[in-house]
Amino acid sequence: QVQLVESGGGLVQAGGSLRLSCAASGFTFRDYAMGWFRQGPGKEREFVAGINWSGGRTRYVDSVKGRFTISRDNAKKTVHLQMNSLKSEDTAVYYCAAAYRNYDIVAADFRSWGQGTQVTVSS
Repeated sequence: QVQLVESGGGLVQAGGSLRLSCAASGFTFRDYAMGWFRQGPGKEREFVAGINWSGGRTRYVDSVKGRFTISRDNAKKTVHLQMNSLKSEDTAVYYCAAAYRNYDIVAADFRSWGQGTQVTVSS
């Protein structure tokens, strides 16, 4: 059973940084691509970043390119999202997600979700 637990959210001023973490359990971590999604107030959930099983391939939504970095540690079964130069429009609940053998990091193929962590960026 896939279990994903996010941490690291909080309140930060615009221009600041946060590092989100996701602890995974209950599945063979290296068989899964991992991703981060977010859902802002009144918005649909959107793909933010994804990383393949080895960490050698990543994808980002255009709005975060150059500001966010996704990484994973297969030995510790964790995935991180380093968020720099945060903007008010980054305010959202951020969800960790997993996708079995999603080699091309297709957003629609992420089917397992954590509970989410709130990120609030004040302007």
